[in-house]
Amino acid sequence: MATTLEQLSTDIRTALKADAGPAGKQAVCGIVSKVLRDKDFIAEHLTSEQCKPRKVLYEDPELGFCICGHVYEKPAHGAPHDHGPSWAIYGLAVGDTEMTDWRIVQKGEGAAPTLVEPETTYVMRPGDAHFYEVGVVHSPKRDGLTKLVRIEGSNLDRIKRSNIKAAETGNKAA
Repeated sequence: MATTLEQLSTDIRTALKADAGPAGKQAVCGIVSKVLRDKDFIAEHLTSEQCKPRKVLYEDPELGFCICGHVYEKPAHGAPHDHGPSWAIYGLAVGDTEMTDWRIVQKGEGAAPTLVEPETTYVMRPGDAHFYEVGVVHSPKRDGLTKLVRIEGSNLDRIKRSNIKAAETGNKAA
């Protein structure tokens, strides 16, 4: 039987109420990982018609987290970013995404951006879910059709993002 959006939101809410810290978010990764293998859920909720490239599928009225669907049909190479004061969980349903985690080398002030350098690069594959804590800088690189479920701690439509740029080094940052 397919997972419903209502069941997914209930499971996430239950996990976050049991532990609002990092362990609770890791539990949400497990919940998301399970739904990423549910072909019926993916077929119903991650379609180009409704999620190209992003749609909030559910926003929790009590805890404020969002379940978002994303569909990228063409290559998409994101710049280094964080989610401002929010955490996020990326979960891959279709396609691969090369993720880079970035290290802050100079904190920005005023109009000056925060400068970052690449630290670790890894590939997320279907079924993988990864938690990004508040302030963790990362960037995705997608070279083909990619579908993902992203859980946001707060609706990012209403969040001011940090001003972040790759630092200029002898080796150009990816």
